[in-house]
Amino acid sequence: MPSIAKRLNNFTESVIREMTRVANKYDAINLSQGFPDFDPPTELIAAAKLALDRGFHQYAVTWGAPNLRNALIQKQRYWMGLDLDPDTNIVVTCGSTEAMMTAMMTACNPGDKVIVFSPFYENYGADTILTGAEPIYVPLCPPDFNFDPDELRNAFKQGVKALVLCNPSNPTGKVFTREELQYIADLAQEFDAFVLTDEVYEHIVYAPHKHTYIASLPGMFERTLSCSSLSKTYAITGWRLGYVIASAEVIAGAKKVHDFLTVGAAAPLQEAAVTALNFPLSYYEELQARYARMRNCFLAYLDQAGLRYTMPQGAYYVLVDISDFGAESDTAFCRWLAKEIGVAAVPGSSFFKEPVRHLIRFHFAKREETLVAAGERLLKLKHRS
Repeated sequence: MPSIAKRLNNFTESVIREMTRVANKYDAINLSQGFPDFDPPTELIAAAKLALDRGFHQYAVTWGAPNLRNALIQKQRYWMGLDLDPDTNIVVTCGSTEAMMTAMMTACNPGDKVIVFSPFYENYGADTILTGAEPIYVPLCPPDFNFDPDELRNAFKQGVKALVLCNPSNPTGKVFTREELQYIADLAQEFDAFVLTDEVYEHIVYAPHKHTYIASLPGMFERTLSCSSLSKTYAITGWRLGYVIASAEVIAGAKKVHDFLTVGAAAPLQEAAVTALNFPLSYYEELQARYARMRNCFLAYLDQAGLRYTMPQGAYYVLVDISDFGAESDTAFCRWLAKEIGVAAVPGSSFFKEPVRHLIRFHFAKREETLVAAGERLLKLKHRS
């Protein structure tokens, strides 16, 4: 038989989803794949049932049902501080995964160079390769995961077409400061490059940190493709509702890419999601407070277990240092952790371009009882290092 595409040799299947399978195999508490174990708001569930009863079973408008686009734009006008149009500045996608792929294929040609900060969510490297572009990795330096300004400038000098920015960051939990974003924006304008953002954790930020949309900075809306989704904000990761916001010219291209990638997102779920987008501002305040409690609960157990970690500023992940355990690799350690301790994590090496083998990633988007159960198991590590 003929051989499959060579591009597939340059990345693996998802390590995150693999660790979920490992968790299931050993009946471990799954703190690897980042989805909640609690339901979305009851009003949202009721809206989904109503949408099915009302007969939304056929295709919606390819680039998003009008009422969903209107609700999304109304919400994002407030949060982004931009004058956005629901007909020309947004395309609804099948989750932020498709949004990022759509953004990459809209902005980049085969052979273009794309800056990706390392560590990075595993999809970004694959997106670049599938587009036919060449990733240029710029390290974020622990423990604060800041970038070296000179190193970033040198990367731009290589003639890049775009930079991928995950803010707040998966897996580090870093929230980029306004000053860092302004530096990136200045380089993007100087070297005439796009910025492709992944902002799915835009509403999960811990005080005193604040999320800034790089598209809102002067001169950046025209060169930013802002990607996000409803998955994390409303605990509906399985609904697969995402979007790209950009200038009219860019969105005109993104609509074409999206149309031939997936045609459109699920029609009844688009109808239902309007309910969530009309929640009051108090919903987002309560969301941040809830995740802050989850973070504090889980980190307290890491402290008790004597595990070293980087304090998350946003999102719901924490990188833990396993150097003290003398493991042969982070992957082997994660498999041992799931089997012997009963908690599943993701090996940090799956996020780094550099040879980093001493970090693992947990997520804490779980009910308190789940975090307590996982924490009690992790206390078994206290005397093993």
